[in-house]
Amino acid sequence: MSEREVLGVVHLVGAGPGAADLITVRGHRLVMSCDALVYDHLVAAELVEASQAKLKIYVGKVAGQHAMPQAKINALLVDLATRRGGPSQIVRLKGGDPFVFGRGGEEAFACLERGIPFSVVPGVSSGIAAPAAVGVPLTHRDFTRGVMFITGHARGDGDLDLPWEALVSSRFTLVFFMGVSTIERIASELIGHGLDASTPALVVQEATTPSQRHVTAELSDVANAVRIAEIKAPALLIVGQVAGLAPQLEGRRLPYAPSKPSSHRL
Repeated sequence: MSEREVLGVVHLVGAGPGAADLITVRGHRLVMSCDALVYDHLVAAELVEASQAKLKIYVGKVAGQHAMPQAKINALLVDLATRRGGPSQIVRLKGGDPFVFGRGGEEAFACLERGIPFSVVPGVSSGIAAPAAVGVPLTHRDFTRGVMFITGHARGDGDLDLPWEALVSSRFTLVFFMGVSTIERIASELIGHGLDASTPALVVQEATTPSQRHVTAELSDVANAVRIAEIKAPALLIVGQVAGLAPQLEGRRLPYAPSKPSSHRL
């Protein structure tokens, strides 16, 4: 495609973990001023409503239900950017950070292949925000030397094939995205590969929003705790000694969300 055929610019923007005021300043400016807004399910409604974009397209994905498959989202961004008389500033607004389990890399390559200029605006990942929202530091020199971000979602109908032994031997804090439906398997594999069954675990649902809830339990019982509390996606699982700090730290922490989050302890 020749340069003159590219009429628009695509901005891959992270909306942050949930609360509308946790988007970055640059991200907010682009959302407010863009011509077209292509947005996800986990984006704060206030951001979408406040945007001055003349064209707003919902492409959200909920477990088992996709408003638009990823391939079609890629094609949509290309179409918008190359459409005669179309938008010149296109914002692809994604929950969290676009490059942390957000499939932003696929959208960037779709733009690259068609010669479409694009920018990436990082966002606050829920992998960081969810534990922080209940007062838990992902790293603490008395407990862990690092953190790992891991998908708890099996691709297609495939098996959850993860390097379990390496995860356990790292002694790092483990943060599992999209792991509610596979939490029993995750706990079983970690314990089966040598992680102490009494290791603290924390699950946070809809972090930084008024609907935020969380449960804490030992790893061996976390799946049961999630069932009893009826925790649903979107939620993150945090495994490691720092997860045990939640009951101590949450009491003195001011919540991100306007309403007080609920918590459960088994």
